[in-house]
Amino acid sequence: SLDFWRLLYALLKQIHGGKWTESDAVDNQIRFVKSALWYHGYGRPELYQLPSDGSAGSRELLLAFSWLLHRLSLLEQLLARNRVKTGDETSVCMCEDDLPNSQKGTTEIAPEYGLEDRVDVRYLQWLNGRLRFQWRSLHAQHQEQCKLLHKIHLFTSGSHMDQILGHFSVTETDLVRQPENYKQLLQLLESETMQLEAFLEWKQLEPVYWQWMEAVLDNMAEEGNMSESQDAHVEKSGLPKENLCCPWADSLTGQIGRLSRDLMTLRDQLHKLITHRKAVWCEKVKTREEELQKEWFSVTARKIQESVELKLLDLAYLCAPKQQKKHGLCRLVFRSKHPASQMGFGRSVSKDPVSAVSATDVIRELQMREASLERELKQLQEECRRRLDEIAEGLDGVICISP
Repeated sequence: SLDFWRLLYALLKQIHGGKWTESDAVDNQIRFVKSALWYHGYGRPELYQLPSDGSAGSRELLLAFSWLLHRLSLLEQLLARNRVKTGDETSVCMCEDDLPNSQKGTTEIAPEYGLEDRVDVRYLQWLNGRLRFQWRSLHAQHQEQCKLLHKIHLFTSGSHMDQILGHFSVTETDLVRQPENYKQLLQLLESETMQLEAFLEWKQLEPVYWQWMEAVLDNMAEEGNMSESQDAHVEKSGLPKENLCCPWADSLTGQIGRLSRDLMTLRDQLHKLITHRKAVWCEKVKTREEELQKEWFSVTARKIQESVELKLLDLAYLCAPKQQKKHGLCRLVFRSKHPASQMGFGRSVSKDPVSAVSATDVIRELQMREASLERELKQLQEECRRRLDEIAEGLDGVICISP
């Protein structure tokens, strides 16, 4: 089980882009694995109850590992992250803003915090400002990187053997300047080839693995049923009717019986009280709903009208002919007057025509999405402003001035 904890620690560290070392403490590794699994939505409580010394839980860790394989496509993510990048690439996403299925519902089991855990609004504002500052710094660094890539592609234009590319990448330019680094690159490519071969072998044997996991789940279900039946048998057996070794057992049994009857009577009374109060509350809620229905009719109608207007603004975009959406890493190709470099972004470096997307298409797509998000933001701001005005009206002796 300890080796399994270390394996999950190493894999999840790579998925989350962190560095890992074998010298990390065992309890820190186990704590990180539990946190990462909780973040991804793994909800089996038996795993989080395992000891922090890694002395038990091999089967629970096997289930968690299999869940990661199925839910997160763990191996595919590792191959994508460890891929040797010989070309200059950028991430292009022209998909919708909906969350992928693997990310939906990951916060449904998050623990609820009480009033004592609420954070001051000023601290949240400070965090928001810090986040915006870091975002601007990242944007400036990305712009600087684009300028340097443009210089490299422009100065090496026409030097590449592949006429579709026509220019060197950063890695290829570094190899031209320092030829002795090709050995390290060759080792990385050989390592990646070995990983791909191992992945192909795994895909051939994967059905056998899942058959084995089905057997493991069946065994766990049988053990769970056996433990439940044993618990039920113990509950049914109760206390012994007579105990010859203890003369005071009869009186103790009688007292327990009287307490049980009293508890049953109290439970029935509480049930009747809860039913009565629930009926009273239902009547009050029904009356209040009728009052609110008259008061909030105009507000609801206005919200519906704004929602319809927002949908109509997006109708032209939604009814437009759908193009094939681009998502993932694409290789940057310098676009110039040279006929061999008219492909913009390319996914392949072959001499055949490849599916490509130009930077102008991506910019146009982002501009349309920005306009849609701005309209939605304005709608939410108006709703928040109306809500604050309604709250302010209910406060006596308080004057609220909107910004």
